[in-house]
Amino acid sequence: MLNNLRDLLRPALEKVGRGFASTGLSPNFWTFVGLAFAMVSAVVYGLGMEYGLVIGGILLLVSGFFDMVDGQVARVTGKTSAKGSYLDSMFDKIAEVAIFLGILVGGYAEPYLVMLAITLSLLVSYARAKSDAINIRLQGIGIGERAERLLAIAIIGIAGFMEYAVIIVVIIAGITLIQRMVVTTKSIKEKD
Repeated sequence: MLNNLRDLLRPALEKVGRGFASTGLSPNFWTFVGLAFAMVSAVVYGLGMEYGLVIGGILLLVSGFFDMVDGQVARVTGKTSAKGSYLDSMFDKIAEVAIFLGILVGGYAEPYLVMLAITLSLLVSYARAKSDAINIRLQGIGIGERAERLLAIAIIGIAGFMEYAVIIVVIIAGITLIQRMVVTTKSIKEKD
């Protein structure tokens, strides 16, 4: 859903990309920065400390910002690569799992809900990867892509309602998984 908003924000995002590209640092550097913020956020959640939901949520939002920066820097510098795309995708999954494990260890939501959220989130990503492998593009398909899921965790968590955030992730990830399976199965051309 938020991926579809990128077209509207393209001029602003390109400015951000040019600004960060002017540092001379590679897109992969910004990918590592995003992962680092996500891992610190996961640790903060896991510690269950006072104001942990606020601090963890802010760190998660910063991580999401750098997740956008790396792609913008790659585009404006013409340094897109298969290696960068691979690292970005893998780090996204590592970060997402770490965040949910932090929430689990910190005791912010029922364990079965957190495990369901992790499972469905990874299945949403797997559905896209599997569809990409058969040349069916799913970017922008579904109401609960990674950005929406992590925004729900960060913002609703900051408000103090992490268990509700996890429930929302379970719902939107489940719906997105079904949407992606339907789109893919309808798009597959069977051989006679």
